[in-house]
Amino acid sequence: MGLESASYISELVDTNPTATDPVSQGDDHLRLIKSVLQTQFSGLSGTTAVTASGAEMNLVDGCTATTTELNYLDITTLGTSADSKALTQSAGGAVIIGATSGDQTVDIASHDLVDGGLKLAGTLVTASATEINLLDGKSAIGDALLGTAQTFTAGQRGEITALTSATSVTIDMADSNNFSCTMAHNIAFANPSNDTAGQSGSIFLTQDGTGSRTASWGTDWEFAGGTAPTLTTTAAAVDRIDYVIRTTSSIQAVATLNLS
Repeated sequence: MGLESASYISELVDTNPTATDPVSQGDDHLRLIKSVLQTQFSGLSGTTAVTASGAEMNLVDGCTATTTELNYLDITTLGTSADSKALTQSAGGAVIIGATSGDQTVDIASHDLVDGGLKLAGTLVTASATEINLLDGKSAIGDALLGTAQTFTAGQRGEITALTSATSVTIDMADSNNFSCTMAHNIAFANPSNDTAGQSGSIFLTQDGTGSRTASWGTDWEFAGGTAPTLTTTAAAVDRIDYVIRTTSSIQAVATLNLS
């Protein structure tokens, strides 16, 4: 009697039923086949027919993706980003990011490779995020470029950097163009640091409440006739030293005294 016990197709014996099996046993074989098919294809339910061909089913041969991973491809609109979905390009070549609510972020981990990273019109963007952020808030073509001649149509100004009074003061020209100092000492202004030819500005010197403060100047400071000015020594008096750096060792200066 050739009736096997099976739950899956691989367990069916293809030589059953045998030629000597009685015809009355045929219904047992039919019930076995039905049971095996229902067990093997338990995921098929309802009345939906499976219409995929064998070739189409074979497209998933070797696929190791989970259901969640396959659902990343469940795209509503080609070319438009969606949360937790694959990003695609529309038939017209457009990719829209940010159509959904909330913040949208495109994070490129590295742009240091020759062919990797962000390209605009085929050109690799090599600027860092910090460098690109220097353009934050720039909206007008007229924003100043350091290497281009400018015609300013609005007031331009430089800060006035306060110097701390001491018996010796070394001005760092990289800090500012204009400086101020309330003199609480007789001050020796040493040769400045970071002096670069072409820089100009002013130094505002104010006597403290005591007054009678004097100033001397390092060898780089040059005044008319080779003589440094004598400051106004009245308490709270204001003098101004205007300067132009001619070379790194020549600062030409002019004093305007007792401004009130």
